[in-house]
Amino acid sequence: MDLNHLGAPFTARRRPTMEIRHRYHGGRPRHSRRAVDLLDVSRTALMTPMDDLQPEEKQQVLVAKAGAEALWSLSQSTKNKEAMKRAGSMRLLANLIKSIHLDVVIPIMGTIQQCASESKYQLGIRTEGMIADLVRHLSTVTTRTDLKKHCASAIFRCAEDEQTRDLVRQSGGLDPLVKLAKDPAVQLDKPLLAAVTGAIWKCAISPANVRRFDDLDIMPILVGLLKDENEEVLTNVVGGLAECCKHPENRTVLRLNDGIPPLVMLLNGTNAPLLQNVALVLGECAHEMESMEIIDKLDGVRLIWSLLKNPDTLVQANAAWALCPCIQNAKDSGEMVRSFVGGLELIVSLLRSEDIKVLACVCAAIAKIALDRENLAVVTDHGVVPMLAQLVITIWSRKPTVGLGRKASKEEGTKSNSSQSSPNDSEEDDRLRQHLADAIANCCNWGINCHEFGRLGAIPPLVSYMASKDKNVHRTTAYALHQLSADPFNCITMHHSGVVAYLLETIGSSDEKLQEASAGCLSNIRKLALSAERFKYKQ
Repeated sequence: MDLNHLGAPFTARRRPTMEIRHRYHGGRPRHSRRAVDLLDVSRTALMTPMDDLQPEEKQQVLVAKAGAEALWSLSQSTKNKEAMKRAGSMRLLANLIKSIHLDVVIPIMGTIQQCASESKYQLGIRTEGMIADLVRHLSTVTTRTDLKKHCASAIFRCAEDEQTRDLVRQSGGLDPLVKLAKDPAVQLDKPLLAAVTGAIWKCAISPANVRRFDDLDIMPILVGLLKDENEEVLTNVVGGLAECCKHPENRTVLRLNDGIPPLVMLLNGTNAPLLQNVALVLGECAHEMESMEIIDKLDGVRLIWSLLKNPDTLVQANAAWALCPCIQNAKDSGEMVRSFVGGLELIVSLLRSEDIKVLACVCAAIAKIALDRENLAVVTDHGVVPMLAQLVITIWSRKPTVGLGRKASKEEGTKSNSSQSSPNDSEEDDRLRQHLADAIANCCNWGINCHEFGRLGAIPPLVSYMASKDKNVHRTTAYALHQLSADPFNCITMHHSGVVAYLLETIGSSDEKLQEASAGCLSNIRKLALSAERFKYKQ
């Protein structure tokens, strides 16, 4: 026992670099398993004050402390994290986190927050009931701010999961987070403030949590933190504002607390994660007309548009997405868009991106831009039609779809099974299909664009989009097909592609826009068929 007590701190001190850790462990995680074994301590020893413990129990606590410190050091390695998990660390961590001995709890919390970035550990933290303990330590009155930092950081990393976010709320964890965020002493401790604001950001993804945050008056607190100079803190604060501003009432609160000017100022920065979040929150604010006026006066739309040049793809995607409500709600938006020199050429050029989020958001922005005829003429000159047509074909060939009323051949079935994707991939694909179809529909209203889409082969893949399970895809695709059916040759191609079977289903939809577009497309196909019949009889 004494050797364990002396040896574990030595392991803990050997932490400085990955190279040293690898050399010390020989690339093998055996020391992780040994450190885990040191953590098996009785609940009595963990829950009894040190002065009241028997000598043997005191020794157990000291060994657990040393083992926890060693494990904290070892947990910096991904390989060691896996070894710790296999060695049964989750049950032992869940036991030790309940201890009253802070010297044991703090390194355990350090280990937990270090491992919380791994999905398997996130599941274990939730299922072993550790969220309630994280909240308890977060709420404890103590001068050990490192304990609170580790707790908040662990919540930050785990709260991507919806069930974890719910558990944090149900355990009363939102209240201490807000209390810490508005504490002047905490605001001076940047690592702690970054962890707290990060936890608030991720917890705010759930609407139920936002309602509780609203009860705690979170918005003025977050707006006040926009004055902070720490970029990690700012990224988390702006992320939290972006989630809260998905609720219309919070956009008003943000505006009334003068939150828009500092957000627009942040667009001049270079930190990519911060720019991603700033674009999102300004996009949410732009849905409110009063906020949009402020953004426009501060030249915010031009600054958002300039983010399309940023090399970070998520900055590009979020900027393009933010432009949609800006274009929709700005006064004389057509003239505003044209005033950005090279802006339309820039956004069309992003249709060459290989990032699916960028493509979806750019298509959504182009759909808004194309509502103005002069701007539609300009993007047509920049080659938007062939680029959209090529994109619709590319997505079709990447994800072949079996049409309605058609049985897949054995070969097709095998191909389909071999290319199965995750639900997230499917959602991203459907989001791209939705906005791509919308962009095509709105681009049909200029010159020979409608005919060109058909000539370039966009009709058959577009018809296949009607097989999607997403109602939003059905709506925009039916609208695009309706616009394209104004060209007789497109009607023929649609008919040969089996569009009628889809439209007969969607015409009975409860969605009025989908119903109207389906009926309009069927009407155009029917008119062409009747004209062909009359011509045949005349001959």
